[in-house]
Amino acid sequence: MLPSLFISHGSPMLALQPGASGPALAGLANALPRPKAIVVVSAHWESRELLVTSNAQPETWHDFYGFPPALYAVQYPAPGEPALASRVAELLQARLDPQRPFDHGAWVPLSLMYPDASIPLIQVSLPSQMGPGLQIKVGQALAGLRKEGILLIGSGSITHNLGELDWHAGPDVIEPWALAFRDWVVERLQADDQAALLDYRKQAPFALRNHPSDEHLLPLFFALGAGDRFGIVHQGFTLGALGMDIYRFD
Repeated sequence: MLPSLFISHGSPMLALQPGASGPALAGLANALPRPKAIVVVSAHWESRELLVTSNAQPETWHDFYGFPPALYAVQYPAPGEPALASRVAELLQARLDPQRPFDHGAWVPLSLMYPDASIPLIQVSLPSQMGPGLQIKVGQALAGLRKEGILLIGSGSITHNLGELDWHAGPDVIEPWALAFRDWVVERLQADDQAALLDYRKQAPFALRNHPSDEHLLPLFFALGAGDRFGIVHQGFTLGALGMDIYRFD
């Protein structure tokens, strides 16, 4: 049975400059049975209600500005899966969205895991104003798909304060406030302390500094709800405070 995953996708430049995350993602993909399909909850599809992509051939959306032309040339032409989308929508009592393209929270990490882009992919939206509790329920509702060879991924970032990044920092520079938050989350995941995690904005050290808004952490709760035993695939930081951790829930 496939695990559910939480992937910190970092900057869109990860697609061209994968750093340590590239080998970690490629190694993870090689170690897993090849999925029949992939379902992604991305931090970059915030919505008021639950939506599911249903286009058979979604476009690759370069939903960012100010990056090199080479990044805008990257395509990830994975097919959609309308039948699976309808099933997921039924499980979640969600609405289908036939227009939505793949945002970079989905295609950037997947371009490093499955570069042939041949595995059917659908996205589920993130009603971020409803908080982490809803994401736990979304994960639980879709957890049974793991037994059918469908890979469930929450794509966000373990820390995400773009205003405090050091664009000149080397890979060994880690801000103490970012490390303290990341370590607290890991400790709570290892202890299976879901109550504390759901209350992270009050209990975690430097929670608001690491996540001025929480859309990039919410996909972690989707992966948590969809899986069981917590494991660490990769840990690291870039730009001083941008956490690049990858977790699995078996």
